[in-house]
Amino acid sequence: MDTQTPPRANGGTRRAGQVEVDEAEAALVEHYARLVRIAYVTLPATLSRHRRVMLAHRVVQRALPRRRTRGPANPAGAPPAYALVRTAAVRGALEHGRARDGWRRPAGRVADAVPLPPLAVGLRLFPRSGGAGELALERALSDLTAPARAAFALLGVDRLAQDVAAEVLADAGVEAPRRAVRDAVEAARGTDARLLASGEFDPCVLLAGPPDLLRRRQHVRAAVATAAALAVAVTLLAAPGGGGAGTGAAGSPGSPAASVLDPASVLRGSATAWRRSDRLGFAAWPARGARTSDAALLGRALTTWGAPGRAVRVSASVGTVRTPPAEPPRLLFAGDVDGAAVVLFYDGVRLVRYAEPLSGGGPVALDFARADGATGASASAVLLDRSDGNARYLTAPWVAGVSLRNLLTPGTAAQPVRTGSDGVTDPVPTPAADAGCGAQAASAPAAGWPAVVLAPRPGVPGGHPMVLTDLGDLTPVHLTYAAGAGARQGEASGAAGLAAWAHSSCELAVLRGTGVRTTGAWDFAQQTLPDGAGVARWLCTRADLWSGDDHVLVQFLPPGSAPAAPAAVSAATTSTAACGPMTPAVLSGVLWKSPAGRWFLVAAGSPEVASLAVSGGLRYAAPGRTAIVPAASGSKATLSARLTDGTALAALK
Repeated sequence: MDTQTPPRANGGTRRAGQVEVDEAEAALVEHYARLVRIAYVTLPATLSRHRRVMLAHRVVQRALPRRRTRGPANPAGAPPAYALVRTAAVRGALEHGRARDGWRRPAGRVADAVPLPPLAVGLRLFPRSGGAGELALERALSDLTAPARAAFALLGVDRLAQDVAAEVLADAGVEAPRRAVRDAVEAARGTDARLLASGEFDPCVLLAGPPDLLRRRQHVRAAVATAAALAVAVTLLAAPGGGGAGTGAAGSPGSPAASVLDPASVLRGSATAWRRSDRLGFAAWPARGARTSDAALLGRALTTWGAPGRAVRVSASVGTVRTPPAEPPRLLFAGDVDGAAVVLFYDGVRLVRYAEPLSGGGPVALDFARADGATGASASAVLLDRSDGNARYLTAPWVAGVSLRNLLTPGTAAQPVRTGSDGVTDPVPTPAADAGCGAQAASAPAAGWPAVVLAPRPGVPGGHPMVLTDLGDLTPVHLTYAAGAGARQGEASGAAGLAAWAHSSCELAVLRGTGVRTTGAWDFAQQTLPDGAGVARWLCTRADLWSGDDHVLVQFLPPGSAPAAPAAVSAATTSTAACGPMTPAVLSGVLWKSPAGRWFLVAAGSPEVASLAVSGGLRYAAPGRTAIVPAASGSKATLSARLTDGTALAALK
């Protein structure tokens, strides 16, 4: 679902290209992790990793304009608000990479040393260390100029075309943007640019360590001595009986920590904010539920979030931190759901659900889930409650209707699900541990794999129903479908998408609780098999996790398979770009027995494959992207391919 819509004019006086401050803030919050990664890659590698992390966060946070601002002349297809903050972030990061001379050198050092937020006192923060590939990429980046590093980040993180990246650099003040892009492209040829998505270059998922403790001790002693001298001087100069207001301790009333956890500081969106937003994300949700004005309930929820006691049952999806909010969060829901008071917050990167039993008995629950960058379908529903094998969802304001279908019976019509005026659905079944895959699905549809289908309101970009299913986290998983070259994923609500997921949905069980964001099925090849068997299909299912990891399955569907028959898994792997948007090419093969009893190695590649070769126990080489090689039961062979651009491709295992 494409949510890259331009912001609508608010009133008749606003000129085209003008970006409001709240629109820029929404874009910055929604894409914060991506923007900080771009800034981190752009900053000089000569800085310590801690310094780069802090500066990356600082330049992105300072990218927020102070007033209504005209966006870039050509936002290059990006929403104007995002284009504005991205250009400002790149400009800010480039400032730290420019050589300073004359008076600018000491002035720059002083400016860099000023303790502006964000701050980390008493800790050193740094991303996770990578392997040899990440080290090689870091060295390659250190050899580039600052504009070339910025170009590398724009090409690799935002996946911009070269001419578009040059336009962004020009807007950021780079004098030779096209040369910077050429240098970045040249550097990418000798490295694996896909590693920009790894933890080595993620300044939002950090490790903590101590600073230089001996040096800090010396500084503390000097500071204490200075403070004592100042105290004596103030005492001598102060008038007798002079009074003054005291300063609150951390967490005391009036302190910054207390203000963040104050119910009065909670952000609340309006019911129509999503219609003016340039992205359909959680930042555009209104506050809903019958208890949004219950200050006592909100206070308990925020206090628990700030300091959960031992009796609180805390859970978090994979890769989600459990820290208190850094700024006042946004309230999405507060109300009673199935015997519990439920409060749902969003802080720009996480969803946080608080639940307390209405009866007063039982533990309080606090659940965290990653949600940074969630837009469209990924931000269209949140799981409010699970009980007795059922779940209730809170749907986005742009959702017009909800229905329920069994993925294992694609020919069966979806059943409507009632949704209240507050966006909360009636209970719907969740996938069981024994989902009744295969033959059981036809005789017991209720034991199949349930999914909800969300129909968007008229005028919402994309306009197609979205299919989501529950895999154990707060956010349901968006199921998508693609056919043909490029693995370009679209909604899975059509007949072809539902048919593909009928054969693949049973494999979703292994992904429960892993923090899956989206999962796409790709119909990448069809193959006519010998002895009158018919046409086989090849599917690739890719699951992308909020943590940045991935799981990829290649599946073979023999001719004549039943509509709900699980496809055979021919390969399963992780940490690969296969079947993804950047380098989708994939190759796999299986041993197959024909109706006549003969064995064959059957293999297929995606449309990017130009020729196939088989070596080892079997021999074959020919142009094309499918192969049928006579074999014997238990034959072993090595499968490889060449892509249309001449690149070698090994089969997934």
